[in-house]
Amino acid sequence: MAKVLNVFGKINSLRERYYKTANKKESLLGLISEAEVAEQVYNSNAIENSTLSLEETEKILLKIDLDRYITERELFEAKNLAAVVSYMNKKAKEQELNLDMILFLHKMLISNINDDIAGRFRKEDEWVRVGSYIAPDPKEVVGKLEKMFVAYNSSSNENIIKRIALLHLTFEHTHPFLDGNGRIGRAINNYLLIREGFVPINIKFIDRKSYYEAFNEFDKKGETSIMEEIVGKAITSSYHKRLAYLEEKEIVTLAEYSKKKKMSYSNLLNKAKRQTIEAFLEKGVWKIGI
Repeated sequence: MAKVLNVFGKINSLRERYYKTANKKESLLGLISEAEVAEQVYNSNAIENSTLSLEETEKILLKIDLDRYITERELFEAKNLAAVVSYMNKKAKEQELNLDMILFLHKMLISNINDDIAGRFRKEDEWVRVGSYIAPDPKEVVGKLEKMFVAYNSSSNENIIKRIALLHLTFEHTHPFLDGNGRIGRAINNYLLIREGFVPINIKFIDRKSYYEAFNEFDKKGETSIMEEIVGKAITSSYHKRLAYLEEKEIVTLAEYSKKKKMSYSNLLNKAKRQTIEAFLEKGVWKIGI
């Protein structure tokens, strides 16, 4: 608990710096958000076993032909998720997140992939299994999601890390859709963060092992500590990136920084992964503003 509070205190400090420097820099923030769409799409789809690389994802979104054959499904997974991310970045502050909005985002995500299930929750005998875990009865889906929103909205005085972690775990535990649960779940994290005045996060494919461990911890013990750590680090990293640009720092790779400062790269990398230095991952490369 103390660890989460310490991270939350750090995030509040970064958030204050962010708001001080973000004034009249809307165009720069817009460019950062636009540049992040491909990374968000790549990471979220890769977690769900998409074979697309980040470079291929960028090419698809820029309508550039790829050098290899990919399935129509993977093509639409990239395009549709990009549409969801872009829509949320523009609309999250204007429209409340509720069940209708979740269904709307799901329809946007699954259209042209499986139109029969796009924009609707599981029904009747539509059971789903993830590994050894069997999701709740379809008849319980709506009730569980309504309780999820009650828990989230009634805890507005608590720190955002715990609230987002619990909501995300509850959503994925409920598994309301036949397909697209992970991508929609990560998308609504950002919808809520943006609405609450925080920056969006990008849960990385390279963190997939600990991400899955967080679900196992929740399903078996009802605990949220691993997911809280993932969310806390993701929010911190997102602020570090934006502040490097907003505060007009020189952005260099961590490798370059280690040479300039004559510091151990492995030690710096360890600190970057723990987010105890103001480093951030951009297109798979650790960077820092100096």
